[in-house]
Amino acid sequence: MPGAHVKTASTAGKRRTAAIGPARRIAEELRAQNERFAAAVENMSHGLCMFDADERMIICNHNYLDIFSLDAKVVKPGIPFFDILQHSVDIGIASQSANELYAIRKPYIDGAKASTYEEVLSDGRIVVISHRPIAVGGWVSIYEDVTEERRAEAELKEQHRRFDAALANMSQGLLMYSAKGRLIVRNQRFLDLCNAKASDFALGMTHRQMLDKLIRLGIFAPLEIDVEVDKTKASLDAGQSRSSYRELVDGRTLFVLRRPLAGGGWVATFEDVTERRRTEERMTHLAHHDTLTNLPNRSMFRDRLDQALGEAKPLAILSLDLDRFKAVNDTFGHPAGDWLLQCVAKRLQHSVRSSKDVVARFGGDEFAIIQFGIRSVADAEKLAKRIVEIVGKPYRDKGREMHVGVSLGIALYPGDGHDADTLLTNADMALYRGKSEGRNVYRFFEPGMDALMRERRALEADLEAALSRREFELDFQPILDIGSGRIVGAEALMRWRSPSRGLVSPENFIPVAEETGLIVQLGDWALRKACNVAANWPPDMRMAVNVSAAQIKSGGFARSVIAALAFSGLPANRLELEITETVMMDESDAVLKTLSQLRGLGVRIALDDFGTGYSSLGYLRRFPVDKIKIDRSFTSDLDKRDTAAIVRTVIGLGAELGITVTAEGVETEAQLDMLRKAGCGEAQGYLIGVPAKAAEVNRLLRAQALLRQSG
Repeated sequence: MPGAHVKTASTAGKRRTAAIGPARRIAEELRAQNERFAAAVENMSHGLCMFDADERMIICNHNYLDIFSLDAKVVKPGIPFFDILQHSVDIGIASQSANELYAIRKPYIDGAKASTYEEVLSDGRIVVISHRPIAVGGWVSIYEDVTEERRAEAELKEQHRRFDAALANMSQGLLMYSAKGRLIVRNQRFLDLCNAKASDFALGMTHRQMLDKLIRLGIFAPLEIDVEVDKTKASLDAGQSRSSYRELVDGRTLFVLRRPLAGGGWVATFEDVTERRRTEERMTHLAHHDTLTNLPNRSMFRDRLDQALGEAKPLAILSLDLDRFKAVNDTFGHPAGDWLLQCVAKRLQHSVRSSKDVVARFGGDEFAIIQFGIRSVADAEKLAKRIVEIVGKPYRDKGREMHVGVSLGIALYPGDGHDADTLLTNADMALYRGKSEGRNVYRFFEPGMDALMRERRALEADLEAALSRREFELDFQPILDIGSGRIVGAEALMRWRSPSRGLVSPENFIPVAEETGLIVQLGDWALRKACNVAANWPPDMRMAVNVSAAQIKSGGFARSVIAALAFSGLPANRLELEITETVMMDESDAVLKTLSQLRGLGVRIALDDFGTGYSSLGYLRRFPVDKIKIDRSFTSDLDKRDTAAIVRTVIGLGAELGITVTAEGVETEAQLDMLRKAGCGEAQGYLIGVPAKAAEVNRLLRAQALLRQSG
C-alpha cells in the first residue's frame, strides 16, 4: 500500500516537523535572549563579570576588561577566577598579590552574601566592587571606577575644611544669606564682635530679623530697620556692594560691607574699626588744630572764614600777638612758655561770648579770632578791650609770676574787605600799627596802613642785603677801672650805615634782626671783627661783645667763638661775652652747657642789664658769672635813695661772690664818685668815653700808655 505508505510517511513527516518546530523556536528565543543579554551587558556603564559555582567566568563585558586593563585573549569564558587575579598581577594593574586578592574575596564567595568593597589599583584608581550571589551557585560582580568621584569628594571636603578654617580664623565677622534671603553661614568672629552666643542668631533668620535681634540685644545702636533693609536690597538687586559704619551701644564702631554673590544671595562682613576711626579722627583733628593749645589752626580758620564769608553776614577779624612773650619764654624756658600759651588760649576762649566765634592759633604767639554777628564797630571794640584786660592779668605757675600783654589788629567785613586774604592782611596791618605805637593796644584797620607794613618789609629786605654789602660797622666804648683810673677794655657796639637810610639806630634794626633770625649771622660777624680788633690792643685790654639768645641757641655758637679766637690769635681770657639776664635765666641744659664750655676755655661771661628781668638772684649760684653790669636806668637814678641802696647791694653782692661789677651809663663825676665810694669796680658811659672807631680807641690806649710811662 504504497499509497498508504506514502500517506503514512507523509503523516510521520508532519509529526516530525511539528516536533522540531518548538525546539527551534526555543533555541532561537534563547539565542535572541542571549543576544539581548550580551547587548545589555556590553552597554552597561559599569564593568560586569559572572562566575559559576566552580569559580569559572561565564561572561564579562568590555568595561570590566577596560577597568582592569585585562587581555581579552586571556580572560575568556571558562577561565578560573584565580587566574584572572593572577593575570591582573602579571600586567601590573593589581596593587597586591593574587593570593592576597583572593583571600579578600574568598569570604564573600563562600558566604554567598551580597557585599560591597573597594580596591585601589596600582595606578591609584579606586574601584568599587559589588558582589551578588546567584541562586544556582556562583556570583556576579559589578565594577565601578569611582576615582574621579572620590577625588571630587576629597576636593569638596578639602574646600569645606578650608572654608571652615577661613571662617574660624577670619579677622572679620561674616554672615552669608541664601538667594531666598535666609542666613546660611555665620562665623565665630561675628559672635565675638557682638559678644553673643550662637543660639542668639540661628541659621534661617532673615536680614530684618537679624537687625531686630541685634538692636533688642543691645548690640547695635537704634536704627531704622525698614530703611536699612530697603537700602541693602536695592544695592544688591543692582549688583552693587554697599558699605556703612555701624555704631555699637558699647561705643565701638563696625565697618559693614555687603556684597552680592554670583549664584544668588549675599555676604556681609563686619570689621571692628574703632581704633582706626579714632586714629583717623585724631589725624583729621591734628590736621585742623594746633597741637599745643588744641585751638583751630590756620587751615581750619581759613575754612571757617571762607564758609562765613559765603553767608555774607557782618563779622570781625581780630589778629593778635602777645607782647613780651619772647622775654618770658627766654627767662623761664620753653616748657613755661608752652604753658603760658595754653593759658592764653583758654583766656581767649573765655573772652568770646558766642559759641560760634572761632579762636585760632597760627603759630608762636600769634592768634586770630572770627567774631560773628557784630552789629557795629562797638561790638568788636568791646571784645578787643575784654581781651586786653583778661590776657594782661598775671600768670602764676610753680611760684613764678609771668606778665604778658596782647596787641590786636581788627578788620571788619564787609567794610575792610570782601575776601579772606584781604581781611587777614588788613587785620595784620592794623596789628603792626598797634605794636609800633605801643604795646597792649588794639587798632582798627585804616586805609594807608599798608604803607607801614611795606616799610617794615623793606627794612627786612635791606637788612638782609646789608651784611653781604658790608654796611655794618663796630664802634667801641671804653670801660674804666675805677680804682686805677685806667681803661681796661671796651664794648663792641654794632652800627648799620645804610647808603639809602643813613645811620640806622640799633634799637630799630636789632629787634628786626632777631625776629628774622639774621641776628645769628650778624652776631658771628661782630664776634670775628671784635676779636681781630682786640688782638692789636695791649695784652691787658679785654673786648666785650654782646651775644643774643638766638646765637647761643643756634647750636654752633661755641664753635663760632673758638674759631674767632683762633683766627684772630686773641687769648680767650681777653674776650668777654655779654649776655642778657633773660639768656642766663633760660633753664635749658643746652644754653648752660654752651656757656660752661666757653667759660672753661677762659672766656669771661658778663651779665648785662642786671636787675631788669624777672629772674631771681638764685640763678647766679647755678651758673656763676665773671661780671655783673648794672643797667643804666639804675645809674641815672643814683641820686635817689632807694636806687642808691639797690646799687650798693648789687656791688656788695659782687664783692661777696668775687664778681666784677660794672656800672653802665655813667655820665657825671657825681655818679662816678658815688660808685667809687660804694666799691664799684668798673664804669662805662659818656663820661668815660663815647662809642668810637677802633682807631680812636687805639689812640686813647697809646695816650694812656705814655701817661703811665711819664708818671
